[in-house]
Amino acid sequence: MSTGTTIERSTGPGKTAGADHGLGVSTRGLVHIYRADGHDVAALSGVDLVVAPGEVVGLLGPSGAGKSTLLTLFGGLMRPSAGRVRVGEHELSTMSEPELDRFRAADVGIILQGAARNLLPYLTARQNVEFAQRSAVRAGRGVPSPGEVLELVGLDHAATAPLDSLPPGQLQLAALAVSLASRPGLLLGDEPTSQLHHTSRDVVLDALHRVNAEWGTTIVVVTHDPDVAARLPRTVTIRDGRVGGEGRAGEEYAVVAADGSLPLPAAAVEAFPPGTLVRVHHADGVWTLVPEQGGTRHG
Repeated sequence: MSTGTTIERSTGPGKTAGADHGLGVSTRGLVHIYRADGHDVAALSGVDLVVAPGEVVGLLGPSGAGKSTLLTLFGGLMRPSAGRVRVGEHELSTMSEPELDRFRAADVGIILQGAARNLLPYLTARQNVEFAQRSAVRAGRGVPSPGEVLELVGLDHAATAPLDSLPPGQLQLAALAVSLASRPGLLLGDEPTSQLHHTSRDVVLDALHRVNAEWGTTIVVVTHDPDVAARLPRTVTIRDGRVGGEGRAGEEYAVVAADGSLPLPAAAVEAFPPGTLVRVHHADGVWTLVPEQGGTRHG
C-alpha cells in the first residue's frame, strides 16, 4: 500500500480546523432496512459514528457492507429505519421534507459515482456550476463565483471547454466543482476517484485537499482504493452494517460498539472463528483474549 501524502488542514492562530465552515456529523444506533425479493435486508445495523467539523474521512469495506447507504443518510437523501443522524445543528431524522430540501441545497454537496451522473453534458464546466447555483441565488443566499469554485478545484483553465473534450480526470473535477457550487459545509463523495488513472486520481485527491484546507469543508468519501485510503488521515471500515474498525495515521484500531461488542480484525477472525469460546483476562493493565482449546459454543 502506498503511503501517499496525508491530507491535512492548516489553521490560523487559535482557530480549530473546520470550525469556521465545516459541519460535524454524528450517528447513534443508526439502522436502515430495505426490501429485496420480498425480504427485509439490514443495510445498517446500529452505526455509532462521529465525524468532527473539518475532518476528512474515508469509508472503507467490502461491497454491500453499507458504506453508500451511510453516505446517502448523511446527505438526507433517505430516512433511517431507526436511530439518529445529525449534521451540524440539523437532526435529519426529524426534519420535514421541505426542511430536508433546504438542507440539501445549502449545507451538503454530493458527488455521485461516475462523473457523468453529476453533469449536464451540453453545458460547459462553468455553466454547470452556474446551473447548480440557481436555487441558492433565487433564495438570496450568497455563493462563491463560478470562477472561484473552478479555480479551487484546478479547472479554471478549462471553464468554457466542451465537456466532451475533457479527459476523465478533469470531468471528475467538474463534478467536484458542481458539488461545491453553494460552498457546502459537508461534502460527500461516492467513489470520487473510481475508474481514474493514478495520475488523475491524485489530481482529484489534491483538489479535495484544497477544498478542505481553504474552505474548511468536512469531507466523507467512500472508496475501495487502498492508495486513496492511505492518503486520508482517518478511515472507518464498515463491515456487516456496523463500524468494524478505524485507521488513523497508519494505525489500525478495533472499535468497541455501544453494546460492548468488539468486531475483530479479519486476521483475528481467522484465529478466533465464530463460535470460539474465549476467556478474557486482565492483569497489570493488559487485557488478553485466550481461546479455549477445542472449545466452541453449543446450541
